[in-house]
Amino acid sequence: MSRHVLVVEDELTICQLLQYNLEAVGFKVQLANSGDVGFSLASSGEFDFIILDVMLPKMDGFEICRKLRQDGILTPILMLTAKSEEYDRILGLEFGADDYLTKPFSPREVIARIKAVLRRTEAKPEEIIKMNIGAITVFPDRFDAYLNDERLDLTVKEFELLAFFCKNRKQVFSRQILLDAVWGIDYDGDIRVIDMHVSRLRDKIENDSKKPCYLKTVRGIGYKFDEPESNRGL
Repeated sequence: MSRHVLVVEDELTICQLLQYNLEAVGFKVQLANSGDVGFSLASSGEFDFIILDVMLPKMDGFEICRKLRQDGILTPILMLTAKSEEYDRILGLEFGADDYLTKPFSPREVIARIKAVLRRTEAKPEEIIKMNIGAITVFPDRFDAYLNDERLDLTVKEFELLAFFCKNRKQVFSRQILLDAVWGIDYDGDIRVIDMHVSRLRDKIENDSKKPCYLKTVRGIGYKFDEPESNRGL
């Protein structure tokens, strides 16, 4: 069964280039040339993958990505951007994109990125359906996490990072290992994205983010996750 890819891009030549090359390797392709149309189609949840340009008429790619994730649409997203600034790349990932690619790009690289993201997102679900660490409860298969029975408002990457830490608690991980595990080995952006996400995750799960009980820094190495000392032995 061929995978159905939605391409949201307002440049006709890029649309034609992507459609030709994606269909040549077996993908089924649907095009949208404006942000509002792309968002409407993507919201249907009928696609296996979304290629999303940042600069679009009527609704930009960042806004589309943010709204899709807020609505619970977890279709993998590859963002295309003509901007090369680090902030724009991180912003797309923060809103829930799975990968990004800066223009100009080769169709072969787009196809390789799609296949890499699909391999990550379609991996067999974890046998563990619930993980409890202190007051935190994580449901890996539902993309849900709770602190003291209150649902945490997490971005996709924040959730994936939290789930990885919970599954591997007490282990110390370098930033590079965390980057490979959560963003994938094909990600070639700035490694400081890990520090940014750790900081934001602490703001949401710690009573005092400057004195974390769960997510601790191991100087010179990276980070580790463990339940608060007051809970141990209970």
